[in-house]
Amino acid sequence: MTEIPTRDRLIVALDVPTDSQAIDLVDRVEDHVNFFKVGLELFSSGMGVGLIETLVKRGHKVFADFKFFDVPATVNRSVRNLNGLGITFLTVHGDSQIMEAAVQATEEISILAVTVLTSMDENNLAGMGVNMKLVDLVKMRAQNAQSLGCAGVIASAQEATYIRQQSETEFLIVTPGIRSAGTATNDQKRTMTAKRALESGADYLVVGRPIRDAIDPGQAVAQFQREIADALIDN
Repeated sequence: MTEIPTRDRLIVALDVPTDSQAIDLVDRVEDHVNFFKVGLELFSSGMGVGLIETLVKRGHKVFADFKFFDVPATVNRSVRNLNGLGITFLTVHGDSQIMEAAVQATEEISILAVTVLTSMDENNLAGMGVNMKLVDLVKMRAQNAQSLGCAGVIASAQEATYIRQQSETEFLIVTPGIRSAGTATNDQKRTMTAKRALESGADYLVVGRPIRDAIDPGQAVAQFQREIADALIDN
């Protein structure tokens, strides 16, 4: 498993519509976590870049989950525009040309390739005309991502074991869809607990709604951090 500070393994998703709501959530949890995800909802509000700068100034790491999916030249220029903001991770879709364009443009940002969204299953793939098992598609995209120089992938914990078996140790697996045992999965179809995800080979865990919607988000973060620490001790 990659050497990562235990506290940094949890990424809290700021999946809220405004920067003021995002900062409120950060204020409530930052004593327990260092890493935050800024996604398309916040970015499209017009406040995304300013929020990223604020988080970095406060000493936090930022995962820009923008899932770029466009012609390679546009992706290349978009990544170049984000250099210098202090972003740690940036996502692009797992198309080979897109990944290559992003890797060529980055200066200090680690590029993560999206394999298959955790809201999708094999029925969704079939509906898109993809004649391949979901796990095989994930494995193929992960192999391509590594060969093209991506730092890692976004993948369900259910596929993490397969990715880890075929990847270099330093190749990162960032896993969304993390839930505590017995909690609702919402629109996520491929979920797993923090303990099982880490045991399967995940390096970072992204948690959104279970923290955002908690009565006490700080307490929820602390609980996930305890689960992560316990899982790492067991491993």
